[in-house]
Amino acid sequence: MHWGAPINTQEDIDTVLGMKVWAVVGLGNNPERPAFGVAKLLQDKGHTIFPVYPRAETVHGQVGYKSLSDIPTPIDVVDCFVNSSRVGEVVDQAIEIGAKAIWLQLDVIDEAAIARAQAAGLIAIMDRCPAIEYRKKG
Repeated sequence: MHWGAPINTQEDIDTVLGMKVWAVVGLGNNPERPAFGVAKLLQDKGHTIFPVYPRAETVHGQVGYKSLSDIPTPIDVVDCFVNSSRVGEVVDQAIEIGAKAIWLQLDVIDEAAIARAQAAGLIAIMDRCPAIEYRKKG
């Protein structure tokens, strides 16, 4: 399957990294999970994060929410730390809430979801990590 537009271009990655308000789906209070460290790095880089997790835990001082639709403020980027088999549902919710971009973390692959996001006008990044992309910038 081919996407309607290229994905993971450096220009798109830089554009998304420039967006300020990130919902981090799959972010709970387990410091062993990659989402925990990546969310902290995003905060340290000046982003506002909203944890989205079934237990709606407060993480890094930010109140958590059970779903994207519960967040009372517009979201720029939906960062997906969920299994590939579940990410399509999250992408569809990101489209519904009017997010500007979706970011599927390393090893999170759903080509059909990427195509839906692009068709809805979102910038789509897949199988990448914002922390690694920031490190490349130096």
